[in-house]
Amino acid sequence: MSLQSVRDFFSARNLDLPIIELAVSTATVALAAEAHGVEPGRIAKTLSFRLADGRVIILVARGDARIDNRKFRAAFGKGKMSPPEEVVELTGHPVGGVCPFGLAQALPIFLDRSLQDFDEVLPAAGAIHTAVRISPAQLLAVTDGQWVDVCQLRVG
Repeated sequence: MSLQSVRDFFSARNLDLPIIELAVSTATVALAAEAHGVEPGRIAKTLSFRLADGRVIILVARGDARIDNRKFRAAFGKGKMSPPEEVVELTGHPVGGVCPFGLAQALPIFLDRSLQDFDEVLPAAGAIHTAVRISPAQLLAVTDGQWVDVCQLRVG
Protein backbone atom coordinates (compact mmCIF):
# COMPACT_ATOMS: atom_id res chain seq x y z
CA MET A 1 0.00 0.00 0.00
CA SER A 2 2.73 2.47 0.96
CA LEU A 3 4.77 1.77 -2.18
CA GLN A 4 1.59 2.22 -4.21
CA SER A 5 0.99 5.64 -2.62
CA VAL A 6 4.44 6.69 -3.86
CA ARG A 7 3.67 5.37 -7.35
CA ASP A 8 0.38 7.29 -7.30
CA PHE A 9 2.16 10.45 -6.09
CA PHE A 10 4.64 10.26 -8.99
CA SER A 11 1.91 9.45 -11.52
CA ALA A 12 -0.29 12.36 -10.40
CA ARG A 13 2.64 14.71 -11.00
CA ASN A 14 3.73 13.12 -14.30
CA LEU A 15 7.12 12.31 -12.80
CA ASP A 16 9.27 9.79 -14.58
CA LEU A 17 11.15 8.64 -11.49
CA PRO A 18 11.79 4.90 -11.61
CA ILE A 19 11.36 3.22 -8.23
CA ILE A 20 14.28 0.94 -7.48
CA GLU A 21 13.08 -2.26 -5.80
CA LEU A 22 15.73 -4.52 -4.32
CA ALA A 23 15.63 -8.02 -2.88
CA VAL A 24 17.47 -6.84 0.24
CA SER A 25 16.43 -4.47 3.01
CA THR A 26 17.47 -0.84 2.75
CA ALA A 27 15.80 0.06 6.05
CA THR A 28 18.90 1.73 7.53
CA VAL A 29 21.35 4.19 6.05
CA ALA A 30 24.15 1.60 6.22
CA LEU A 31 22.08 -1.12 4.52
CA ALA A 32 20.84 1.29 1.85
CA ALA A 33 24.32 2.64 1.09
CA GLU A 34 25.69 -0.88 0.74
CA ALA A 35 22.78 -2.07 -1.40
CA HIS A 36 23.01 0.89 -3.77
CA GLY A 37 26.81 1.07 -3.81
CA VAL A 38 26.97 4.69 -2.64
CA GLU A 39 28.44 6.51 0.33
CA PRO A 40 26.06 6.86 3.31
CA GLY A 41 25.70 10.62 2.79
CA ARG A 42 23.82 10.05 -0.48
CA ILE A 43 21.06 8.19 1.35
CA ALA A 44 18.37 10.78 2.05
CA LYS A 45 16.88 9.79 5.40
CA THR A 46 13.38 11.03 6.16
CA LEU A 47 12.58 11.83 9.78
CA SER A 48 9.36 12.90 11.48
CA PHE A 49 9.35 15.35 14.39
CA ARG A 50 6.58 16.55 16.66
CA LEU A 51 7.21 20.14 17.66
CA ALA A 52 6.38 21.61 21.06
CA ASP A 53 3.37 23.41 19.58
CA GLY A 54 1.95 20.08 18.38
CA ARG A 55 2.79 20.45 14.69
CA VAL A 56 4.45 17.55 12.91
CA ILE A 57 7.14 18.14 10.31
CA ILE A 58 9.09 15.92 7.95
CA LEU A 59 12.82 16.50 7.66
CA VAL A 60 14.95 14.94 4.92
CA ALA A 61 18.71 14.95 5.54
CA ARG A 62 21.81 13.25 4.20
CA GLY A 63 22.38 9.85 5.74
CA ASP A 64 25.60 10.65 7.56
CA ALA A 65 24.35 13.86 9.15
CA ARG A 66 22.87 14.24 12.59
CA ILE A 67 20.51 16.81 14.05
CA ASP A 68 22.25 19.82 15.56
CA ASN A 69 19.98 20.57 18.53
CA ARG A 70 20.91 24.26 18.66
CA LYS A 71 20.15 24.76 14.95
CA PHE A 72 16.96 22.71 15.19
CA ARG A 73 15.65 24.81 18.11
CA ALA A 74 16.52 28.02 16.25
CA ALA A 75 14.55 26.86 13.19
CA PHE A 76 11.59 25.09 14.79
CA GLY A 77 11.64 25.52 18.57
CA LYS A 78 11.65 22.42 20.71
CA GLY A 79 10.73 19.12 19.15
CA LYS A 80 11.28 15.41 19.39
CA MET A 81 11.37 12.57 16.93
CA SER A 82 8.03 10.88 16.45
CA PRO A 83 7.77 7.35 17.87
CA PRO A 84 7.66 4.55 15.24
CA GLU A 85 3.94 3.84 15.57
CA GLU A 86 3.14 7.53 15.08
CA VAL A 87 5.47 7.72 12.07
CA VAL A 88 3.49 4.96 10.33
CA GLU A 89 0.17 6.65 11.17
CA LEU A 90 1.33 10.11 10.02
CA THR A 91 3.19 9.13 6.86
CA GLY A 92 1.55 5.87 5.82
CA HIS A 93 5.05 4.43 5.38
CA PRO A 94 6.84 1.82 7.49
CA VAL A 95 9.90 2.88 9.47
CA GLY A 96 12.83 2.19 7.16
CA GLY A 97 10.74 3.08 4.12
CA VAL A 98 9.60 6.55 5.16
CA CYS A 99 9.93 9.11 2.40
CA PRO A 100 8.51 12.55 1.59
CA PHE A 101 6.33 11.16 -1.23
CA GLY A 102 2.77 9.87 -1.06
CA LEU A 103 2.21 10.77 2.58
CA ALA A 104 -0.96 9.65 4.35
CA GLN A 105 -1.58 13.28 5.30
CA ALA A 106 -0.18 16.60 4.17
CA LEU A 107 2.81 17.54 6.31
CA PRO A 108 5.31 20.36 5.88
CA ILE A 109 8.54 19.03 4.38
CA PHE A 110 11.96 20.48 5.09
CA LEU A 111 15.20 19.47 3.40
CA ASP A 112 18.46 19.99 5.20
CA ARG A 113 21.03 21.95 3.18
CA SER A 114 23.46 19.06 3.66
CA LEU A 115 21.69 17.30 0.77
CA GLN A 116 23.04 19.98 -1.57
CA ASP A 117 26.51 18.42 -1.27
CA PHE A 118 25.38 15.84 -3.83
CA ASP A 119 24.10 15.94 -7.40
CA GLU A 120 21.87 12.96 -6.66
CA VAL A 121 20.46 11.45 -3.46
CA LEU A 122 18.45 8.31 -2.72
CA PRO A 123 15.40 8.64 -0.48
CA ALA A 124 13.28 5.58 0.23
CA ALA A 125 10.10 5.06 -1.77
CA GLY A 126 7.57 3.82 0.76
CA ALA A 127 8.95 0.35 1.54
CA ILE A 128 12.04 -1.02 3.27
CA HIS A 129 13.59 -2.25 0.02
CA THR A 130 12.90 0.72 -2.28
CA ALA A 131 14.47 4.02 -3.31
CA VAL A 132 14.54 6.61 -6.06
CA ARG A 133 17.48 8.52 -7.48
CA ILE A 134 16.72 12.25 -7.52
CA SER A 135 18.59 15.54 -7.47
CA PRO A 136 18.19 17.65 -4.33
CA ALA A 137 16.68 20.46 -6.43
CA GLN A 138 14.07 18.11 -7.90
CA LEU A 139 13.39 16.66 -4.45
CA LEU A 140 12.67 20.17 -3.20
CA ALA A 141 10.37 20.93 -6.14
CA VAL A 142 8.48 17.61 -6.04
CA THR A 143 7.79 17.83 -2.31
CA ASP A 144 7.07 21.59 -2.17
CA GLY A 145 9.76 21.56 0.50
CA GLN A 146 11.82 24.28 2.10
CA TRP A 147 15.57 24.33 2.71
CA VAL A 148 16.71 24.48 6.34
CA ASP A 149 20.06 24.20 8.07
CA VAL A 150 19.53 21.97 11.11
CA CYS A 151 22.13 19.22 10.76
CA GLN A 152 25.82 18.71 11.23
CA LEU A 153 28.03 16.09 9.69
CA ARG A 154 29.25 13.27 11.88
CA VAL A 155 32.90 13.56 12.76
CA GLY A 156 35.03 10.44 12.46
